Amino acid sequence: MIKVHLSRIMGEKKLKISDVAELTGLHRNGITRLYKEETDGIKFDTLEVLCTALDCRIEELLEIIPGEKPDR
Repeated sequence: MIKVHLSRIMGEKKLKISDVAELTGLHRNGITRLYKEETDGIKFDTLEVLCTALDCRIEELLEIIPGEKPDR
């Protein structure tokens, strides 16, 4: 299972979804789905934009949790 740490990172930086949308140019709906971990995929371009805007590495944003199966 892949865990998305966007909500934690945004909390640490005191950012709202609207702030991230403005910083990145990404659509609020996509950011919300990542924030709530309700997405089933992400484009490499989106990862790059998020990591650049949030000043984080991909491995800080995403984590593989071995042995856990996604809720589907």
